[in-house]
Amino acid sequence: MLLVDLDPQGQLGKVLGVDVGAARRTALDLLLDTLLGESTRPALPIQRARHPYLDIVPSNKSLALFAAEVSDHGGDENYCLRAALERVSGYDFILFDAPPSFGAITLNVLLAANEIVLPVPLTYLALDGAAEMTRTIEMVRTRFAHPGLEISLVVPTFARNTRMAAEILDKLRQHFPKQLSQTVLGYSVLIDEAQSRAKTIFEYAPRSTAARWLAAVSDELVEREPVRMRR
Repeated sequence: MLLVDLDPQGQLGKVLGVDVGAARRTALDLLLDTLLGESTRPALPIQRARHPYLDIVPSNKSLALFAAEVSDHGGDENYCLRAALERVSGYDFILFDAPPSFGAITLNVLLAANEIVLPVPLTYLALDGAAEMTRTIEMVRTRFAHPGLEISLVVPTFARNTRMAAEILDKLRQHFPKQLSQTVLGYSVLIDEAQSRAKTIFEYAPRSTAARWLAAVSDELVEREPVRMRR
């Protein structure tokens, strides 16, 4: 699997043991190489993650310069990611980590992706954010002619035994009757501990409840039809 970190915080690389601050080529180069037509340079600045089955295009704070670079050079910045990935092969799946706010980078992700996995913490503001995301996806489908973009799985997270959490989960069932995962994720400190040691939860605590949660979500995503191999 190829992981592409499009969040300037670079946390995806950090939790996989990548020194994102020292990375010579990052997701910014991935986007700008395509925008500027640098065809002689490597198509993707891929690094091997510590896990043997994962490769990653890391990110760091330099990605925040993308908007400024676009304004300086012009070009069709919305399709940089899609164009770069057309030259990639050998991966069953490509997974993007998008920034939390909508902008040019998030639009690149939505135009390159076919499916969206949407984690939704069981809080009121997160529910509002999920509704906003559905409107954004519809806009991308119509205005940018990407009708195949869809939400494949909505995953409730940070579940608590409270009335508010139960009400929000019920609203998610109403809004996403087909996409809502059967697995509801709670909070586990073991996930934080695993990330601090640059390990997956399956390496750090494979028999834990948290590992079972995440394995169940993964199984749900793979089993949904049609299963479409990306690259």
